[in-house]
Amino acid sequence: MSIPPPPPSGPGRSWVPPSPPHVWGPPPGRGPGRPALNGFALASLLVGLLCFPPLGIVFGVVALVQIANRRERGKALAVTGLAVSVAMTAVFALAAGPLVRAVGDRLDAVSVPSGAEGELTDMEDLSAGECFNVPGGDLTGRQALMYAVDCAEPHHAEVTSSGPFDLPGSERAGSHQADSLAQKECWKAQDAYAMDTWALPPYAEMYYFPPSSRSWNEGDRQLLCVIGTTTREHSGSVRKDRGMLTSEQAEYLTAANALDLAFGRAPEEDAADALQEHQAWAREVYSALGDEVAVLRRHATRPGIGEAARARLKEAEAARAGWQRASQARTAAEFDRLWERADGAMSVTGEKALRGAYGLSTTVPDWLEEDAAGPGGGGPGGPGGSGDRPSTESA
Repeated sequence: MSIPPPPPSGPGRSWVPPSPPHVWGPPPGRGPGRPALNGFALASLLVGLLCFPPLGIVFGVVALVQIANRRERGKALAVTGLAVSVAMTAVFALAAGPLVRAVGDRLDAVSVPSGAEGELTDMEDLSAGECFNVPGGDLTGRQALMYAVDCAEPHHAEVTSSGPFDLPGSERAGSHQADSLAQKECWKAQDAYAMDTWALPPYAEMYYFPPSSRSWNEGDRQLLCVIGTTTREHSGSVRKDRGMLTSEQAEYLTAANALDLAFGRAPEEDAADALQEHQAWAREVYSALGDEVAVLRRHATRPGIGEAARARLKEAEAARAGWQRASQARTAAEFDRLWERADGAMSVTGEKALRGAYGLSTTVPDWLEEDAAGPGGGGPGGPGGSGDRPSTESA
C-alpha cells in the first residue's frame, strides 16, 4: 500500500488533491429509463396509407404486441395505422369488385373456344354487315364478347343494325314497352337489310340485344340487331338491301315488308277484351295496304310485271276495304268476322306469282306454309299470329 507523499513545506506551496474520475450520464434530452419508439407502429401507418393496406394491418397488430411486451412507445401510432389500413382495405375491396367480375367474365368467354372461331371483339365494336360467332353458338344471352369472322366463313350471326337505342319519355330499359320497341326496331332493320324475306334460309331467326336495366344505368345505349343461323352451319351473307335490288323490286318489297310488320302487330288479347286495340290494329293494316296498292297501281303497266301486279292489286283492294270495315266494327264478334274475311282476300299464291314476276324468291317460307295450305290460301295476318318469323329475345 502506497502512501501519498507529504505536501512540500515552505512558503507559497499548497497541495491540491486529484480530481475524481469522470462518470458518463444519459445524453441530453433523454431522461433515465425513457422507452424507444416501435418501428412497426410507424410502418403500419405508412404502408396502410400509401401502398398496401392489408400489410399495414399486419404491421399494426405486430406493433401492438411488441409494444405490450417490450414496453415501447407508439401505441397511439399503431392504433391509427391499424384503423387507416382497415379502412383503405375496405375501400380497395369495394372498388376492385366490379373489375374482378369484369375480368372473370372475359376470362370465361375466352376459356370456351368451342364454336367461337374468329377475332375476339366487343359487342359495341360490331357494325351492320359484320358476322360473328359466340361460344357454343348460344345467342340467348347478352354477349359481352363475340368473335368476328368473315361472312364467307361459317358463322352464327350477321349484324343487321348496331346503334343507339332511344327510349321515349321516362320509359326505362328492361320494361315490356322498351322490349317491344327494341323488337320493332330490329324487325325494321332486318327488313331493310334483307329485303327479300322469302330468300332468307328457313333456319334464320331475328335476335335483338337491347340494354338491360342495369347496363342502362351504367351508360349502355346500344341496340344490336342480328340474323342468327345457329341451328345449322351457315356461310355467306344474307344481305340483300336496296343497293342490291332494282328500283321496282325495292319499291315493292318496302311496301310488302311494311304490310307484314303491320300484320305482325296484332294485339295479344282477344277482341272481346280489347276491341279498341283491335280496331287500331285494323287501321294500321288498312294504311299499310294503301301503300302496297299505290305501288301495284304504278307497276300495273310495267312489262313483265303488269299482269301479276294487276291480279295482286285486286286482292289488295278487296282486303283493304275489309280491314276498313273491321276497324269500324261495333262488337268483338263483328270484328272477328270482318277481319277473317279481309285476311282471306289476299292469297299466298298471288304473292308468289307477283314475286316471280319481280325476279324475287318464290320459295314460300315456313312461317307462311300453313296459311298457304289453308282454305283459300289466305295471308299471314290475324290475332295470335304474325306476319314475320318468330323472334328470339336476348335478355
